[in-house]
Amino acid sequence: MPTFVIKTPRMILRPWRDEDYAPYAALNADPEVRRYWAATLTMEKSDAEAAWLQKHIEDYGFAFWAAEVPGLARFIGFIGLKHVEPDLPFAPAVEAGWRLARNYWGRGYATEGAQASLVDGFGRLGLKEIVAYTVSANAPSRRVTDRHDA
Repeated sequence: MPTFVIKTPRMILRPWRDEDYAPYAALNADPEVRRYWAATLTMEKSDAEAAWLQKHIEDYGFAFWAAEVPGLARFIGFIGLKHVEPDLPFAPAVEAGWRLARNYWGRGYATEGAQASLVDGFGRLGLKEIVAYTVSANAPSRRVTDRHDA
């Protein structure tokens, strides 16, 4: 199967690579990045999550893609779409999501990548609806979500 990527003016959203796992584990070990979750992730749990996201790409042709900024960083986090967990009250659904390393916050990467993911979802994937959700206290993610509210 050909490798699909999403290119934005500043980023490439792409399948996961083995070399993404270590910076992803560091991102998930950062208490500030994980402040709206119950806990940080161990390396083992982080690696399992990255492997699951790559499997989602292989199974469905999309997921939370690894986000790369060419010439600046090979991996800054993830941005994309994925199926929500089946136990959520609004399942089945596809969600837009992002998680970036702290030093890439506030630069517009989440907004840029989310917009490109929505274009891909409604275009190539033919989705009729995409949801996004976060805790009410997560003002930065709420701002990204609000920019794409339709």
